[in-house]
Amino acid sequence: MYIDDQLKEELQKVLSVLTKDVKIVFFTQELECQYCRETKGILTELADINDRLHLEVKNFVNDKADAEKYGVDKIPATVLLDENGKDYGIRYYGIPSGYEFASLLEDIKMLGTGVTGLPQEIEEEVKKIDKPVHMQVFVTPTCPYCPQAVITAHKFAYLNDNIKSDMVEATEFPHLSQKYNVRGVPRTVINESAFLEGAAPEQTVLEKVKEALNTIIV
Repeated sequence: MYIDDQLKEELQKVLSVLTKDVKIVFFTQELECQYCRETKGILTELADINDRLHLEVKNFVNDKADAEKYGVDKIPATVLLDENGKDYGIRYYGIPSGYEFASLLEDIKMLGTGVTGLPQEIEEEVKKIDKPVHMQVFVTPTCPYCPQAVITAHKFAYLNDNIKSDMVEATEFPHLSQKYNVRGVPRTVINESAFLEGAAPEQTVLEKVKEALNTIIV
């Protein structure tokens, strides 16, 4: 059991705000994946708490077409969709445990209510972005500041189809941590060209996204 009775009771209250269904698509291959089994266990128990949550488990190898459809290139991978199956580009690569469980809950609440909680002026600015943006937020489960960075990136993706945002658990994907020179978390990588350290305010993240779009890679 990953979610004890006390936490289950708390989660029932947290998830009672959902007015729409949320679909969780999980990609796994337990033979060659360090935390796939545990991630599947967490998501299964979470989906059992509220009838509006629907979990679909896919095999990363056997369901290759689905993995390609969602652009999933590593596991464990969690994709969140709304009740109509719309993909907002919200991804979790690695186990959403520890502090990152809070990020997952916030995302579910956002898709299940349609509310981001962002100031209106920031929402409007995010919606104006007309070029592709890929945000990768490197985290660890023990980092208390990481959820803020993940949730902000995922809110931006929710608001704009041009934006895709990944949570990447740094210790599970050391080759990526090395590639992007992750020395501390959270570290947000935007379009391979801009980097943001720490849990920055939403306005700062927005400015960094704009900066990345204006950076020409030669």
